[in-house]
Amino acid sequence: MTISYNWLSDYLPVSIEPERLSRILTSIGLEVESMEPFEAVKGGLQGLVIGEVLEAVQHPNADKLRLTKVAVGGSEPLRIVCGAPNVAAGQKVVVATVGTTIYPANGEPMTMKLAKIRGEESQGMICAEDEIGLGDSHAGILVLPADTPVGISAAEYFKPYSDIIFEIGLTPNRMDAMSHQGVARDVCAYLSHHDRKDFKPKTPAVNFKVDSKALQVAVKVEATEACPRYSGVCISGIQVAPSPKWLQDRLKAIGLRPINNIVDITNYIQHETGQPLHAFDFDQIEGGQVVVKTLPEGTPFVTLDEKERRLSAEDLMICNATEGMCIAGVFGGLKSGVTDNTTHIFLESACFEGIGIRKTSFRHGLRTDAATRFEKGVDISGTVNVLKRAAALIKEVAGGAIASEVIDIYPDPKPRQQLIFKYQYLKKLSGKNYHPDAVKTILQSLGFTIMREDMDGLFLEVPYHKHDVSIPADIVEEILRIDGLDNIEIPQAIRLSPAVERDQKSDALKEKWASMLVGLGFNEILTNSITNSKYFGEGQLENTVKLLNNLSSELDVLRPAMLPTALEVIAHNINRKNSDLQFFEWGKTYKTEGVGNYTEKDHFCLYLTGNRQQAGWKGKAVATDIYFLKGVVEALLQASGLKVVWEKYDSPHFDGAITGTVGSKQLIKLGRVSAKTAKSFDVKGAVFFANLDWNGILKAYGKVKTGFREIPKFPSVERDLALVVAKDLKYEAITGALGKLRLGKLQDVRLFDVFESEKLGAGKKSMAVNFTFLDEEKTLTDKEIDGWMNKIMTTLEQELGAEVRK
Repeated sequence: MTISYNWLSDYLPVSIEPERLSRILTSIGLEVESMEPFEAVKGGLQGLVIGEVLEAVQHPNADKLRLTKVAVGGSEPLRIVCGAPNVAAGQKVVVATVGTTIYPANGEPMTMKLAKIRGEESQGMICAEDEIGLGDSHAGILVLPADTPVGISAAEYFKPYSDIIFEIGLTPNRMDAMSHQGVARDVCAYLSHHDRKDFKPKTPAVNFKVDSKALQVAVKVEATEACPRYSGVCISGIQVAPSPKWLQDRLKAIGLRPINNIVDITNYIQHETGQPLHAFDFDQIEGGQVVVKTLPEGTPFVTLDEKERRLSAEDLMICNATEGMCIAGVFGGLKSGVTDNTTHIFLESACFEGIGIRKTSFRHGLRTDAATRFEKGVDISGTVNVLKRAAALIKEVAGGAIASEVIDIYPDPKPRQQLIFKYQYLKKLSGKNYHPDAVKTILQSLGFTIMREDMDGLFLEVPYHKHDVSIPADIVEEILRIDGLDNIEIPQAIRLSPAVERDQKSDALKEKWASMLVGLGFNEILTNSITNSKYFGEGQLENTVKLLNNLSSELDVLRPAMLPTALEVIAHNINRKNSDLQFFEWGKTYKTEGVGNYTEKDHFCLYLTGNRQQAGWKGKAVATDIYFLKGVVEALLQASGLKVVWEKYDSPHFDGAITGTVGSKQLIKLGRVSAKTAKSFDVKGAVFFANLDWNGILKAYGKVKTGFREIPKFPSVERDLALVVAKDLKYEAITGALGKLRLGKLQDVRLFDVFESEKLGAGKKSMAVNFTFLDEEKTLTDKEIDGWMNKIMTTLEQELGAEVRK
């Protein structure tokens, strides 16, 4: 929120220095994020003086230059070389003396120096209006009226507008402070409480009277819930023109571009009072009717920015007898807007329901000042008063006459909210004892009405501009911020309950896995839980959680799967020449079985693409593959004391996939993402994805008992076997058969080679397996190892039909 110091000062009963005002605003919850000077003319014309040209003669060494003598109020006139074609003796001009810095309308600042131009000394510069930022003309020097006094500063003569601009970090609930008058009300409440005087904000005098009833408009509100109050008035005989300087200066100071006097006044009043207004060209209101309603889905409508938009059936519209004129509370239409040819207007001041305005604003990408105010809530009691203020100002600035009675459609007047407020409750929440008189002063200064009071507390009516006050705790907040949060008493003793750390195993395991993965060259990512519904098929979307108030059309559901949001990140990196990626992520997915029945699931995911090893002098680049991904998952599980059993499975989302069972639960799915899925995200290379059920992993991890033992003192012994087996035999069959032997000294079994050849026989392959034996209490003998190997060979021959190659 941008606040002008000069503008705000118009409503304050006393003068307050900018620095103190900044402290007050921050103290009452309107945090000042910046306080910057504003100059309508950059540099403020400082150093420039008014001079008189005493003499102007031809330069002896240049046809287009003149030698001048210019009096600027000193003892001697200045000698200045001037190239302007219109310079002449007797002129009153603006002079930049040596040492003065000028700020051109276009270009960099320039400091005047003593110079020699074509052999003649020049002690300054006679300025054109664009050279000092007063305009855009460079046709010649700026010539002032003959009666302009010589020697005075240009700043004193032109009086360029200057101001101090406060940027306030306004919280979303503070719609009451989205105007200069609203801020002034809070400042006066602060002064009344702290200075022990009754300060009330000034309000501009409104000279409103109906001049005639020459213009008539029939107003009908069909959507009364979306528009609880609609006010308007007609003004005839206006002259659309540029706004007066004071009005343009005010708008420019807060960052608004002046357009014309009518539009500028509606903007001015909006920032003065917080009430948005809209002016319609009266002659474009077909049938003399204004109807507040919705239009059918898909109705085309051209807005003021000359773009055609397709309306939703939920968009509230201001229509005439035949078509829409304005998207209510958001943006005007091209046909009914005020133009240079407009002579009569219909001025609207209304209250629209905030949720609908917000949805419409986001739906069409129109984030206007008016929409921002309506969505937070405006003061429904002020529409008519603001309308009269604006109409009177239009009449003053643009001429014309009030040509109708005020129209006010308010079928269901909204009662003021009432609350019971106890002093004991104030003490309980604030920790401070407040005198009842101080409480009443603060609340009355903010607009609250005290209906009744007793020793225990107050019975209050909440003002219409306080949308954020609905419970007694909100009133405590109002008192605290006006008193100042720094003034809360600090107790001598503070009681604390020790924090009990929950979910320790989850955090510890996350830290352990993250450290391992970072050591392997992985990076952690965090993707958005809100994503685009177009990524998912109809089957998935049946149980997908859809957002009622989505921020954009591309962020409309809570993700039912982890992969799409990660593919967005992968595509983003690849498009920026970062194609060798190793990511990990903890995240949630969401689904629903109906209103109120929602579930969310925790996942741990790995994403790989590109090369896992770069090309170098020792070898070529090594592409990542499913085996590397599987190995990383196994390493994580092994470090956590968990074992996994793998099986193949078919999925339309993968080109080759396996599942992993931990304990008795299938908790892992990994594989290569299908080329079709990757291509839909503009990812051309292979992407490998592992998805682990995090809660299932934690449950299995919780059953692991961690123990410690010495490093064995005795050496392990390895033996290798080459087995000729059926071509379709899985390695898991070998490990399963070995498990039945229960050989306690068999520490590890590892497949290290697979060989296929016609020489082995039809439908055969060779699998080379390494066996590691260890006895932690003694050195193993060849006799013991040979006995175990004979058992292994016999078992594999009998159960699997394996043949040992010799």
